[in-house]
Amino acid sequence: MKNLNNYIASYQAQLQKGDILIAYKELVSFVMKLRTDLKRDSSFDYSVTGILHGYLDYTYFYFSNDFLKSKKLKFGLVLNHLEMRFELWLLGNTAEIQKKYWTFLKETKWNKNRKEMPDYSVLEVVLIETPNFDDLPLLQENIEIELNKNLLEISTFLYKNTNF
Repeated sequence: MKNLNNYIASYQAQLQKGDILIAYKELVSFVMKLRTDLKRDSSFDYSVTGILHGYLDYTYFYFSNDFLKSKKLKFGLVLNHLEMRFELWLLGNTAEIQKKYWTFLKETKWNKNRKEMPDYSVLEVVLIETPNFDDLPLLQENIEIELNKNLLEISTFLYKNTNF
C-alpha cells in the first residue's frame, strides 16, 4: 500500500497536466448554472441551497418545499463524478429520518434493485446516464426534463402515501 506522500505526488502530477483542473472547473460551473437557472425559474416550486462539493466525488445542491420540510426530507441534484452522471437523490435530514424513509421506500420501484440503503440518501434516480458535455444547453434541457418528471412522480407518491 502506498503512503500518503505517494498519493499526494500522484495527485499533484495529475493536476499539473491541467486536464483535471479544466474539467473540474467546467463541471462545477455547469452545475452552478443549472442551480441558478432552477432557482430563477418561477415554475420550480422549491427553495434551493448553495452548491456543495464532495471530495472530487460529488457536486450537488439541495432543494426542498414546505411539504418536504414538514417530512424532514429534501431532494438533491447530484453530479456523480465517479460514474459521471446526473442523479436525483431524496434525503432525510437526520440518520433516524433516513432509516425511517428507507424502510418505507425500499420496496418501491426506485429501490427495487437495492439490497441496502444508499450511503447518503433513501433513493437515487439516474437522470442522465451518459451526459454529452459538448452540448451544454441540450444537456441542461434534458436534465430539467428528467428532473421535473421524476420530482412530480416521487412527490406525488410521497403526498399520497406519507401520513406519518
